Amino acid sequence: MKDQLEDYLHFLIVERGLSENTIVGYRQDLQEALAYFQKTTTDFTQVDQFLILNYLESLQQAGKSRSTVIRAVSSLRKFFQYLAQFGIIKSDPMLKVDSPKKAQTLPDVLTVAEVNSLLATPNVSRSLGVRDRAILETLYATGLRVSELVNLRLADLHLPMKLIQTIGKGDRERIIPIGDVAIDWLNRYLTTTRQELLKNRPNTEFVFLNAHGRQLTRQAIWQMIKKYVKLAGIKRHVTPHTLRHSFATHLLENGADLRIVQELLGHADISTTQIYTHISHRHLSEVYNQFHPRTKGMD
Repeated sequence: MKDQLEDYLHFLIVERGLSENTIVGYRQDLQEALAYFQKTTTDFTQVDQFLILNYLESLQQAGKSRSTVIRAVSSLRKFFQYLAQFGIIKSDPMLKVDSPKKAQTLPDVLTVAEVNSLLATPNVSRSLGVRDRAILETLYATGLRVSELVNLRLADLHLPMKLIQTIGKGDRERIIPIGDVAIDWLNRYLTTTRQELLKNRPNTEFVFLNAHGRQLTRQAIWQMIKKYVKLAGIKRHVTPHTLRHSFATHLLENGADLRIVQELLGHADISTTQIYTHISHRHLSEVYNQFHPRTKGMD
């Protein structure tokens, strides 16, 4: 069994060209499984789905994380495919083993009060403060991904019609409404700060520019938000995506249709958008439990 494992790892290096780090990961996963199997058999033809399921259960009982178990299943699936492909085993036992589903984690969402506090933090008496306010307002008003924001061009802005155009994942184009407040800050930035940043520099079509008149990077947006979160006194981990999550959740909490939110976010599958309904329902439950007079016991 050890020889067959080494042959497989050699196959991954030579035939598949996998990196050394990837090979180390496969070796670790499969050596651990092999040690378990060898308590029962020294022949891969004797390894069936029940032995594999027992092994996966042993990982869970040992306190391994769900992601570790999922990775172990993936490594075993590829390995037994290889054994079946080269006739080392007659049938693949992994065909009868389902992969555990990834745990669904709810994204962090800011309250409306926290969003308002964050948006009000930039010092708009300074040019870059106006730019930063326009960026924060645009992110929250549209739910744009940070990559979409930094790639916005002047031709993508249709502010008289209160619309923004963007290209998202999978090269899918979408049109997003934008509110008056964000439009006001965008116009202020475009007519003042952006013109200053372009002085004595080649013109560019990108909307948001750095202090040198060049396109802002994703990393710069991250650092900017990190700074303002600290200044606003918000005691939680906030990223540019947090504003996207907050945008979607606040829309749903105020009665927006799930399909509309799906379109605004540019999700290909509505199941991706449905995670926000869990957040919204959780918020509604919290409000109900806090304010409804019949949630407490009788005095």
